[in-house]
Amino acid sequence: MKALLTIDAPVFFRAPDGRVYTQSVATYDDYWSIPRQSFNEVLVMTRLRQIDQLDNTWRLADGDGVRFSSVPFYRGPLQYLLASRKIQLALKLALEECNVLLCNGPGTLSTVAINIAKDLNKLYALDVLADPYDVFAPGAMKHPLRPFFRWRNPRLLRKQCAGACAVNYVTREALQRRYPPAPQALSMGISDVHIPSSNIASKPRIFLNEKRTINLVFVGTLAQLYKAPDILIDAVAICVREGLDIKLTLLGDGKHRSELEARTVALGLDKRVQFLGLLPAGNAVRHELDKADIFVMPSYQEGLPKAMVEAMARALPCIGSNVGGIPELLPEEDMVMPGNAPVLAQKIREVVVDAERMTKMSAYNLKKANEYRQEVLREQRINFYYNVCKKTEEWIRQKR
Repeated sequence: MKALLTIDAPVFFRAPDGRVYTQSVATYDDYWSIPRQSFNEVLVMTRLRQIDQLDNTWRLADGDGVRFSSVPFYRGPLQYLLASRKIQLALKLALEECNVLLCNGPGTLSTVAINIAKDLNKLYALDVLADPYDVFAPGAMKHPLRPFFRWRNPRLLRKQCAGACAVNYVTREALQRRYPPAPQALSMGISDVHIPSSNIASKPRIFLNEKRTINLVFVGTLAQLYKAPDILIDAVAICVREGLDIKLTLLGDGKHRSELEARTVALGLDKRVQFLGLLPAGNAVRHELDKADIFVMPSYQEGLPKAMVEAMARALPCIGSNVGGIPELLPEEDMVMPGNAPVLAQKIREVVVDAERMTKMSAYNLKKANEYRQEVLREQRINFYYNVCKKTEEWIRQKR
């Protein structure tokens, strides 16, 4: 039994030795070995980039029974349109040699591959990682076609979920309500967060009422603004003007970084806000989380945010927006509506001046993070792919 798996994010790189590496969490041992247990071979189609050399931050993505192949590389809608025929052909040829399609959505490659699977009368299973209605919310993205995408993409994802033989959602309830599966389909709610027990703090943090600088941390892409780093910077400016001694560290990179850096200078925050760029997943990120006092994620949209769960696993108090799967992680009093800097500033002030509250938040978050231990979720994902494999075998028998 052979599965084709499509993934949109260009986070995989082919090295001179021909092997495929990643700096993300999608390594062979932690990620790809899971579907491999149910299928004889997993062919991963994505946008591969070449690298000339490796360092100790790169980890293997391919391995026994897991092979990577690249579609023509593209970035953005225009480049995709120019390469679309070659991309479609590459996906069609790959799917013809596979028995079932596994795809991460919403995404361009997933949409193309699902259409091809339907044409070839093959089953597909879908991992729903995000909510396109929130991705294209006002303020979350700067694009002239944003209103159109917000109208079209949720309708497209609902149709894809309704046609899948199996759907896994990274939330337990939030995404399921907007994008329900077909009545006869397998439906599960398994987070794509991978937190090894060794990465979970041994005990909650204790905060004291002492006069010191409070360090906030943000982890997320700066390629788009749907995680609202601009709103967070504005909120920090409000807090500083009101007399709070706080600093902010942002981990992440992307095309909006330069304008966000200019924003901090214009607001007089250049000594209070630092941009560390994209750090390798693992120890480097955990080090910054351990140095911080509060994790803040004021996103316009989220599936179930990995960065927040990782922060909770380090016993960090967290403030988030009440979107996507964040309400499944945080209590109501630790959330705000997205897109409102003054409201976010008020929430930050409420938390940082109350050491007892921060201590309670730390204990709550650490307990919640244990629900997302790698060992627990791994078994659930193995079960998901096992059932997809069984459904595929039954489908093939029925067609004979």
